[in-house]
Amino acid sequence: MSWGYGGYGGYGGYGGYGGYGRQESVGEKKAKAKKTIAKLRKKGVDISPVEIEGRKIAKSWWGVAWNNNIANYADFSNRLSRGRSYVTHGCVIDLQIEENLITAQILGSGTSVYRANIKITKLNKKQWEEIKDSVTGNISSLNELLAGKFPKEMQAILTEKGEGLFPIPKEFHPKCNCPDSSRFCKHLAAVIYGIGNRLDSDPDLLFTLRGVNPKELVAEIVVEQKDNLIANAKKVKSKRVMKMKNNKLSKLFDIDL
Repeated sequence: MSWGYGGYGGYGGYGGYGGYGRQESVGEKKAKAKKTIAKLRKKGVDISPVEIEGRKIAKSWWGVAWNNNIANYADFSNRLSRGRSYVTHGCVIDLQIEENLITAQILGSGTSVYRANIKITKLNKKQWEEIKDSVTGNISSLNELLAGKFPKEMQAILTEKGEGLFPIPKEFHPKCNCPDSSRFCKHLAAVIYGIGNRLDSDPDLLFTLRGVNPKELVAEIVVEQKDNLIANAKKVKSKRVMKMKNNKLSKLFDIDL
């Protein structure tokens, strides 16, 4: 999906305060965002706004790890604070994530609605194979995976700068049609934060962004650990436990064991 950079019909342009008049309060921004979303939905526009509950943008390991990753790079640091306020005020009124591409609509000052897209470089085959090899070579237990958690070894591998699953700044290719000519404007920063929030409910989207299949990663871990568990399942009781664990894994990761 891509956009031109012309006008936006009834809800675009540089109307209202235009960024030069009275500064809008937080309450006004949130109310305006809700009103704009309601109008678009009434018109039948299929949108997926970023909705922040509470003070934290992200709460899951995946979402927090994403936001920590972007905060570690100077390329993002100058704009992150304003982007953070934009996303927490509900200004990212639409966020779509597909393979190697993020598209969004962001509510600006007054009646302005800006459109942005960010292409994410696909993880190359060598990187993906190295990640899978590292994970299967370091995971020693299924217990944390069965509990919906991630062992520290796996976390370190996935978040390693330049080598893990999380993209580095040069792998972001952003565009926004706002007047700001900087590479990462506040609208793009808001979108990047919004991704962290979206990963809370659907961590598979990170794999989608990098163009890889998460089932490949989990399947190799499960196969390796399953063989070890079966080798130790000498008693009837332990075999029954193994069967229960297999059923739980199949349901959790959607893998046929």
